[in-house]
Amino acid sequence: MVKKSARRTRRTHSPAFKAQVALAALRDDKTMADLCKEYEVHSSQILDWKRQLLEGAADVFGSGSRVVPPVDLAPLHAKIGQLALENDFLERALTKAGLLSAKP
Repeated sequence: MVKKSARRTRRTHSPAFKAQVALAALRDDKTMADLCKEYEVHSSQILDWKRQLLEGAADVFGSGSRVVPPVDLAPLHAKIGQLALENDFLERALTKAGLLSAKP
């Protein structure tokens, strides 16, 4: 009888978990073997997360460029046009009613 090897299913880790493991690796209070056993992650994965944390640390303090999403101006222009029409209408109505003096 042929025995099948038990394969581990692929796991996805949350960013918070990755940060926790990377920070623990930076602290150097435990060996890599201890970290692997505690978090059930391979040492190469811990080293990758640690490297990513160190490379991205400067961005936390604003030295990285932030991408500003583009603003959709079409609705704003439409609203300006609508308000301009309403103002013109109200100005004419008040002038006809004698409540607003004519423009000089």
